[in-house]
Amino acid sequence: MLAIIAVVCFVIALLLDWTSTTGSTLFNPSTLMLLGLIFLSLHLAGVGAAYDWRTRASSYRRRRR
Repeated sequence: MLAIIAVVCFVIALLLDWTSTTGSTLFNPSTLMLLGLIFLSLHLAGVGAAYDWRTRASSYRRRRR
């Protein structure tokens, strides 16, 4: 999910850069690029990853038998 948010930030930043649109200082291409990099690094670090302990435990028991 965080990677999808990062892609959306990158696309918006790219479109703003291509069209040379000037907005507020909080909504410019470099700020969106940094925001996208933050979301991408959180995704790569594993934040927000779903991990089901019950599924892992049952697959471990099946392998042990």
